[in-house]
Amino acid sequence: MTAEGFLEGRRLQLARGVLLQCIMGGYPPSRFYGSDDGDLALVADPKQIHCLPWSQQPRALAICDADELTGESSRLSTRGQLKAVVARYAALGLAPVVATELEFFVFAPNPDPTQPFQPPMGLDGRREDGHSAFSVSSNNGLRPFFSEVYACMAALGLPRDTFMHEMGVSQFEINLLHGAPLLLADQTFLFKHLLKEVALKHGLTVVCMAKPLAHTPGSSMHIHQSVVEADSGRNVFSDEAGEPTAIFRHFIGGQQACLADFTALFAPNVNSYQRLCHPFASPNNACWSHDNRSAGLRIPASSPVARRVENRLPGADANPYLAIAASLAAGLYGIEHRLEPSAAIQGEFEVPDNLSLPCTLHAALERLKRSHLAKELFGTEFIEGYIASKTLELTSFFDEITPWERRVLAAQA
Repeated sequence: MTAEGFLEGRRLQLARGVLLQCIMGGYPPSRFYGSDDGDLALVADPKQIHCLPWSQQPRALAICDADELTGESSRLSTRGQLKAVVARYAALGLAPVVATELEFFVFAPNPDPTQPFQPPMGLDGRREDGHSAFSVSSNNGLRPFFSEVYACMAALGLPRDTFMHEMGVSQFEINLLHGAPLLLADQTFLFKHLLKEVALKHGLTVVCMAKPLAHTPGSSMHIHQSVVEADSGRNVFSDEAGEPTAIFRHFIGGQQACLADFTALFAPNVNSYQRLCHPFASPNNACWSHDNRSAGLRIPASSPVARRVENRLPGADANPYLAIAASLAAGLYGIEHRLEPSAAIQGEFEVPDNLSLPCTLHAALERLKRSHLAKELFGTEFIEGYIASKTLELTSFFDEITPWERRVLAAQA
């Protein structure tokens, strides 16, 4: 849209079906978004209008809500779903607080998708071999790239906590500062967009797939969650003596009750389950523990004021609005129904059947399809539309024969 049109307040409209467009570009049948495929209004959030510092031509980006022309939020909008969950907390005098940890890979250009990704060439003329976790010198060859990333983050008002090299080959992680859920979802979205744009300027490729390399840790988007009193800001997960509260237990109980039904919302792609089925500290379970990375729900070591629940299920490929909405909705469900969690686990453990999660996209979509709870919390229109879109993507995946099948199965009698 032209700057003049935007400043004049000209309304930008969008066909409803676009909110259910699948990643290959197709759409599910129109019954999932209205047979007329009428328009939605894109309403810019005045707090999320940004000049893009990496663009040579002056350009701005506005994060918008997708609203029906009658004014209410579209039930197909993931940003709208998150706002609705936050409003349910507010009705109880509560406010959730979240932070995201986003992992990603920086690769050399990959023009041939049949070939594996490779790390970029370093200043020493070699490619990283994957022994650089938390190294202070591991990204020397990428300093120009990261310098511009930091500068662009500052220009967009994206505060960062820590930035580090992760366990994988040319894999990195950023921890965004905790704050209001909608703000953190916006910041996570902006950061992923920023990464890819700046990478292209530097002749690099940033990949936020859940598992871009075999035999290598995948990329997560862990969500740290706490709940405070809306008026005082007091963390309701801790009492005056600094001990865990009943609300803290109920929040965990809700997460455990919902994670299996919501797995497809946290792990939305075929590749998501490559990360979960080859864990490397990416647990596919609804167990909870104090500071155990093998549990899907981890309680990090912290002071009582910072007591929080870390949901370790979402991957870097998850929609931040939807993943945060689903995780917070699960916790609120537990609070409202006073659900008690299982016993905490420590050390090595076997996952009980009732706390295991779907391990393929097909199984996750089937679980979501049967979930009355998901439809109750997010609406039948959204859940059925989401399933329809993801089923198209799964079908497209099964339309291709992989190199593994040709390599291993062709010689079979």
